[in-house]
Amino acid sequence: MVRFIHSSDLHLGKRFGNLPEDLRGRLREARHTVIDRLAARAREHGATAVLLAGDTFDTETPAPDVRRQALAAMRHHAPLRWIVLPGNHDSLQASELWRVLRAEVPDNVVLATEPEPIALEPGVTILPAPCTTRRPGRDLSAWMDATATGEAIRIGLAHGAIRQFSEEAAASDVIAPDRARRAGLDYLALGDWHGGVAVDERTRYSGTPEPDRFKHDEPGRALLVAIEARGATPEVTPVETGSFDWRTAPLHLLPPDDGAAMLPALLPPGPQRRQTLLRVAATGRTTIAARTALEAAIADVAPEFALLDLVSEGLATEIESDDLDLIDRAGALRQAAEALRAESLDAARSAAEREVARAALVRLFSYAQGAGSGAAS
Repeated sequence: MVRFIHSSDLHLGKRFGNLPEDLRGRLREARHTVIDRLAARAREHGATAVLLAGDTFDTETPAPDVRRQALAAMRHHAPLRWIVLPGNHDSLQASELWRVLRAEVPDNVVLATEPEPIALEPGVTILPAPCTTRRPGRDLSAWMDATATGEAIRIGLAHGAIRQFSEEAAASDVIAPDRARRAGLDYLALGDWHGGVAVDERTRYSGTPEPDRFKHDEPGRALLVAIEARGATPEVTPVETGSFDWRTAPLHLLPPDDGAAMLPALLPPGPQRRQTLLRVAATGRTTIAARTALEAAIADVAPEFALLDLVSEGLATEIESDDLDLIDRAGALRQAAEALRAESLDAARSAAEREVARAALVRLFSYAQGAGSGAAS
């Protein structure tokens, strides 16, 4: 039997430039320490190797400390072996990166930079398909079909899509989804897709072990793979490895729903919040008062989270004449409110212009309510 951890897309050195500065450092550190968590899962389950199916580094020019610290962490976990495949973010086109890695690599790390068999252990062979460039223009796994490995267990290792995700993508870039069958592989370990996907019983995307976006809405995981013998169906078990949780919580509202009152049911328990990035995706329709209350409730609890945002593009705000009385009954504020309401309802304006006016009116309402509360206190 062979037992290994299949992972990919560590993206070490990712900058997270669109997030608050203090959070960026925490997320970068979580990406680095996932190496330790992968090693821990391997030890817990008796795995002898970790297969990294591409994009170990986020760029072709990772900072020296990112590169050296990654290799040092892998060295620390010897005799556990690490098989590192070039992906599209850290492809072989970055010749200087791979030259330096070859010079620095510890004995328990194998750089899978050539499309040639690698003996993982007696009776077990890895067939890697390293990315030559960011867009190689061909199916780099095709060489596996005609490569003989005797009676050894055959494990393919590749990085890329198995179908076109846009009209611009070239069909030649797509990995054959039945490559495992064509090449007689016992298992094909894929990287590139950041969410875990079971293509078939022998072909899997592991997903990233440390999430870095809201897209997949699942915890960071790797795959524990056990193969009894050549031709046996692999036993694949997800193991959790993530430090941060990225989640989107849907909140559909209709008048007279109270979004602020519904919010607590969407939030994780207190101890989990510091490691949670959460988007509350509000849709439907609500009143201006209810929307303002929801925004205030989110702002109140947000400091307990790594990140907590309200995404409200799909939430229409109904603004009635009586709502304007809550801003002011006369004077400059009332005139501004009436002008913004008129703009928000003006069919001659674009949808974007109407939304800008509506958002400005919501901010004015929130300001007026806050000023009123301050005066009352």
